[in-house]
This record gives sequence, C-alpha cells and structure tokens, in this order.
Amino acid sequence: MGMADGFVRRHVAGLAAVLGVASIAVVVAAVRGVIPAGVLPQAPAWFIGAIPPLNAVISAAAIATILAGWRWIRRGDVAKHRAAMATTTLLFVAFLGLYLYRLVVHGTTAFPTTGAVYTFVYLPVLIIHMGLAIACIPLVYYVLLLAGTRPISEIYDSNHARVGRVAASLWLVSFALGIVVYLMLYVLY
Repeated sequence: MGMADGFVRRHVAGLAAVLGVASIAVVVAAVRGVIPAGVLPQAPAWFIGAIPPLNAVISAAAIATILAGWRWIRRGDVAKHRAAMATTTLLFVAFLGLYLYRLVVHGTTAFPTTGAVYTFVYLPVLIIHMGLAIACIPLVYYVLLLAGTRPISEIYDSNHARVGRVAASLWLVSFALGIVVYLMLYVLY
C-alpha cells in the first residue's frame, strides 16, 4: 500500500466531503455565471443544441447501468457490479461535463410558459432533481473511494453497501427526473 493509497483509505469520509463540496462549487459557479464562456472552446451551434437530447440519452443509459449494477451485486457478481457502477460514473461525468459546458457557453434555458404547469409541476420536479443530484455527489465519492481503497473482502465490512444503496437510489431518481425536465423543457412545451 502506497502513501497516497493509505492516506485516501484512512480519510475516505473527509475526502468525499471535500470532493463533494468542490464539485458542487464548480456547478454553482457555472450556474451563477462565474466561469467566463471565453475560457472554453466554442463549439458549433448544432453541438450546443444536441447536448440536451444527448444528456437525456446519457441519463437513460445511466439508469440502466445503475439497475444492472444492483442486479449483479444481488447475484454476487462483484466484477459485473463494479463494471456497471464504473460505467454509471463515467456516464455521470460525461453528462455533467456536457451540461456545464452548455451552461457556461449558452446559459440556462427558460421554461417556455408560465402558469400552473410551470409553478406546480416543472419547478418542483426541477428542484427535486437538482437537490437529489447535489445530495448524491458526496455519497457517490464516498462509495467509490471505499471501493477503490479496499479489497473486495473488506468492502462487505464497510458502509459501502448501505451508503451505496442510498447513493444509487438518489442517482436513479435524479436521472429519471432529469429526463422529465428535458421532456418538459424541450419536447412537451
């Protein structure tokens, strides 16, 4: 075990918290317009326009990989579980990278109507989606750090499964609500 691995292993919760706060800070900075669009390369308009539907597809794929990961671990297939959850993590990184890029270079997209649908459907769905996405970030870091710093035999004696179930549940609902937000913002209205 190297020095870095030992440090990470001993400080999983603290590192997950620090990484979670840092990640959320980057998202908030992008949402608040703190990151100047000029620091990023400019993509063609067709690419910017393709990001929302692409992210909906990425979200659907992430839902499938989370469900597959659950299925595999319930069957005791750790290797397939690990592959599914690693794929979910990569899909999330791709989603977030594309989302933040579009947000910085294009800005937010306003809901096209006002009234009851906006107030009582769209906003609550959006708020719950964002809240769950934010809440799951440090939990996901925590379970990834636990899994990455312990042999499989030790993971069963850690909080990985308990926290992982919560993180995966939040992730599932957040990804699903993200698809609902996409449909309401770009397809239905």
